[in-house]
Amino acid sequence: MTQTTDLTRLTALQMAEKLQSGEITSKELTQAHLDRIHAIDGDAESGVHAFLHVNDKEALEVAVEVDQLRAQGAELHPLAGVPIAIKDLLVTVGQPTTAASTILKDWMSPYDATVIRKIREAKLPILGKTNLDEFAMGSTTEFSAYGPTRNPWDTNRVPGGSGGGSAVAVAAFMAPLAIGTDTGGSIRQPGSFTGTVGAKPTYGSVSRYGAIAMASSLDTVGPVARTVADAAALHELIAGHDPHDSTSLQREWDDLAPAVVAGEDLTGLKIGVIEELDGEGFDAGVLECFQASLRLLEDAGAEIVRVALPHLKAALPAYYLIMPSEASSNLARYDGVRYGNRVVPEQATIDRVMSATRATGFGDEVKRRIILGTYALSAGYYDAYYGSAQKVRTLVQRDFAAAFEKVDALISPTTPTTAIALGEELDDPIAMYLNDVATLPSNLAGIPAISVPGGLASNMPVGVQIQAPATEDALMYRIGAALETGLKASHDGADFFSLLPNAYESDAR
Repeated sequence: MTQTTDLTRLTALQMAEKLQSGEITSKELTQAHLDRIHAIDGDAESGVHAFLHVNDKEALEVAVEVDQLRAQGAELHPLAGVPIAIKDLLVTVGQPTTAASTILKDWMSPYDATVIRKIREAKLPILGKTNLDEFAMGSTTEFSAYGPTRNPWDTNRVPGGSGGGSAVAVAAFMAPLAIGTDTGGSIRQPGSFTGTVGAKPTYGSVSRYGAIAMASSLDTVGPVARTVADAAALHELIAGHDPHDSTSLQREWDDLAPAVVAGEDLTGLKIGVIEELDGEGFDAGVLECFQASLRLLEDAGAEIVRVALPHLKAALPAYYLIMPSEASSNLARYDGVRYGNRVVPEQATIDRVMSATRATGFGDEVKRRIILGTYALSAGYYDAYYGSAQKVRTLVQRDFAAAFEKVDALISPTTPTTAIALGEELDDPIAMYLNDVATLPSNLAGIPAISVPGGLASNMPVGVQIQAPATEDALMYRIGAALETGLKASHDGADFFSLLPNAYESDAR
């Protein structure tokens, strides 16, 4: 194993420690990850295709700056010099922001998203922008206008979506950290499929300013990492009040990383198994890993009880009315007149330009959701569909509130299955939507949730989801860390990714 490979296999916090001690430089570390990207990422046909744009020049410039500042004794953020990848849904100066859509092909933002600004201020070299389902609409990262991303555990399978690019960048050791967005599971579902740690923070804890909106009441920006501690450290960096975001919470978030240390002992905590997400519709291998994870949490001192959320089965249809309704409104601006690449037909009028632009610029899944959302918001149907869905949302929120009066946190499998085959659900949107059955309720409720690896089923990762009350993100990380520690101990101290035979080597595609 080469030195380059050794560097990319460290955790983000291990990298930070070695940078601070002077054992390695940020330039060496960043170059190692860039080399890894150029060796295995390729495109949709020749590699895993996690990146839509790679940012060699700027990333190395920031790395060199960090090394110089550190040599001068400057006070730096603990993660300074650790590289990071960004989902191509957050506007970023100096790099294209496309939302994986041809309607925004080559578009350059004049400003940085708040999360990007914080990352720049902390001086993390940005490696590039990662692939996603177009405008974050999908559960497989096959709906990108630039081709699908492949799961490095098995390149014939999907990595999940919509943030499959960020998850694969981290899982395949092309980046130690990444930023994703989660509207109904787009961080956690890829986390489950790729064996990464993906967290959806409390709604409002991380600014959405500069994140291209799909469904504004559901969208959340969050961390992707290979360990719970790394995810908590990144979450702390990007969290905080932002006056540019009207939904931003005024609260400090400096208790997340310390919570990971407290995760060794869960004595006194009561964790509820969601009855509606533990049985029918879930693969046997997924349930087996889930039961093993419950035993690990019991070994850590937690009490496991069963909890019912009676309206949870109505969450999926309610979500798939609320989300496309908000998406249809948010995407109305991409018309070739106000925003987006313009298509000019013969005998052009404004109406024809708009129609031609949207017909050409949007993919099938985006069009499907725009049509569904527009219908649900139309006169005569608003109360029957959108209005009713919002009432169901309230019932789901009340179910969570009642459950958290009985238990400290909730637990379930993250997804009903392991990663599916590429192309399996391209022609069956209902099957694709069902992948989100366990993840989307927390978006409706605005509560924090995290997917942590829970083992392997048929040599593919299985995720376990932990949900906590709103603003109790630290508790979520504490329980996630305990599960991670228990899984590692059950494999004689081996890192989870060491369970995978050869899939991350540069010649394995």
